[in-house]
Amino acid sequence: MPEINRIARLFGIAAMGLIYAVLVHCVNVSGQPSTLGVVLAVFPILAIGLAMVARSGYRVAGIALFLATLIVTGLAWPLVARHTGFIFWVQDVSLQIILLLTFGRTLQSGHTPICVEFATMMHGPLSPRHQRYAHLVTIAWVIFFGVMAGISTLLFFMAPLAIWSIFANFMILPLTALMFALEYLVRRILLPDVPPGHILDAVRAYRNASTRAH
Repeated sequence: MPEINRIARLFGIAAMGLIYAVLVHCVNVSGQPSTLGVVLAVFPILAIGLAMVARSGYRVAGIALFLATLIVTGLAWPLVARHTGFIFWVQDVSLQIILLLTFGRTLQSGHTPICVEFATMMHGPLSPRHQRYAHLVTIAWVIFFGVMAGISTLLFFMAPLAIWSIFANFMILPLTALMFALEYLVRRILLPDVPPGHILDAVRAYRNASTRAH
């Protein structure tokens, strides 16, 4: 039963994400200011605020972000309505840059590459060959996020908004999934003796490690 609930929850999240992407694309294609566009534009920020409220250490900051977003949106409603496309682009590129920096900073001297950390959580101590591979995978993800941010920016400023919207809403996630699939295939070829694992295993290992740390 827990496994069924987990799968149902994942499908529910995926369905909501798809609905959100379709609505955002419809707003972008219409090119007209709308209440729906404003709601969709500020929804991710409000969601982040609520998520912060749910965590005791960030409760005050979450409430402040949530209220500030509502106040600014209310005061600048016409401006927000006219520039929802720009807001969507900022959110998309910001996510890619945050991921790039999150992975990239672990490549600095004195840090453990994040993919090495995940692999260690899943498999225990790594062989030198496995460590080198995980290091290179971290670099590959940094490049991937940089390319996604670059393509998104070029399309937003140089192509019709509808074209950018197709890329941002319907191509980035499939490309990310393709990246995971390619990495898995390469890993099976280069490290055939390493037990197979996927992203959910890494997430589960990270959550278990975080629980033990607290």
